[in-house]
Amino acid sequence: MKQQLITHLKTQLDERMAVSWQAMEAAQASANEQSKSSVGDKYETARAMGQLDRDMYARQYEQARQERQVLNRINETEVLTRVALGSLVRTTAGPFFVAVSVGPVTLEGTTVMAVSLASPIGRLLMGKGVGESFQFQGKTHKIEAIE
Repeated sequence: MKQQLITHLKTQLDERMAVSWQAMEAAQASANEQSKSSVGDKYETARAMGQLDRDMYARQYEQARQERQVLNRINETEVLTRVALGSLVRTTAGPFFVAVSVGPVTLEGTTVMAVSLASPIGRLLMGKGVGESFQFQGKTHKIEAIE
């Protein structure tokens, strides 16, 4: 399942990157096409708004690109005994995939929470092994398996 999760997340991030890139280019083109009218302030405001949109999409693209690089660093076949980047962790709180913060991902009828090492749950799980416990949202949970 870990390999399927990685493939699914890579596809999802590739799609986000493509959409962000297209939106960024469309916003830039729109800003460039603003023709100067007799009301100079209106022209400048429209260009500034277009630039703000472009910058927002550029940040979204860059975030997706960085998350994609994190996924590229994961060895899909490595067997881990402690939670680290790329671990599929089965716990009494449910399964977690420690890679990038994407949220819930459903594959084969199973919902896995994709979290980053920097997330609160990622930090709690990091370095723990099978059988170890952790506190999350006021409850004690146990690690049942690591893939």
